Amino acid sequence: MNFNYIKISLLFLVVSFAACSSDDDAVDTATGENEVRIGFDNGVNGDDLLLGSSTYTNSNGEVLTINRFNYIVSNFVLIDAEGNEYTYPKDESYFVVSEENDLTEVSLKNIPAAEYVAIKFGVGVDQEKYQQGAEGQGDFLEIAENNEMMWSWQAGYKFLNFEGTFTSETVTEATNFKIHMGSHGSSLDNYREVILDLPSRALVSDKLSPVIHIAVDANKILDGKNKIKLSEKAVVMIDEVKSPQISENVSSMFRVDHIHNGENIQH
Repeated sequence: MNFNYIKISLLFLVVSFAACSSDDDAVDTATGENEVRIGFDNGVNGDDLLLGSSTYTNSNGEVLTINRFNYIVSNFVLIDAEGNEYTYPKDESYFVVSEENDLTEVSLKNIPAAEYVAIKFGVGVDQEKYQQGAEGQGDFLEIAENNEMMWSWQAGYKFLNFEGTFTSETVTEATNFKIHMGSHGSSLDNYREVILDLPSRALVSDKLSPVIHIAVDANKILDGKNKIKLSEKAVVMIDEVKSPQISENVSSMFRVDHIHNGENIQH
């Protein structure tokens, strides 16, 4: 029997086991906290979103030129591999995503070390926050106003501000459209929650700071589960029928495309 071969084989197994144990320990003992950045990559049915310069055709036969695409995301929660949820501090958890103002990334600070497998967030502003009154909104009220995301304080926030021009078989001249969706007091609540699984784990530690890239499809606003025809109604704001339908469509326009895990570097 070749005892040298046996010794080498045993040594290989010991080294392999030690390496695996070391990797497991590195995950299990990850400590500290770090930033998680969430990039919202806005597009239209697989194409890049180019404001004012490209046209997009939906299944309703309408040709759109999009001039504004703004929305509010809020109440972020990260879910780890064991199912534990980390809820980001509520007063810091409201953001405007605005393609025209180049606000397409959300930064979540001081996230505890873990391997995160899912993310949860709201589209819009929840009733609990709104009921705190204007004085309870903090800096977010001014941010929303500066990015065209308010009707007035009494009327509330616009959760979505989607504008441009369109033509169709029946509307041959370029016509303005405006889709402003939000809640209206407590009687019409269009706030929606989104839960997305991550295609790979987002690793957070004192050395690791991931970037989660979410692909956003603006085509879903009109061309989702509910078909909204601009040729029937080009301006939708306070609408007890269409606003909830648009809200449902909007909640389906998000998909996690990929994740960068890195040591506090720009991705």
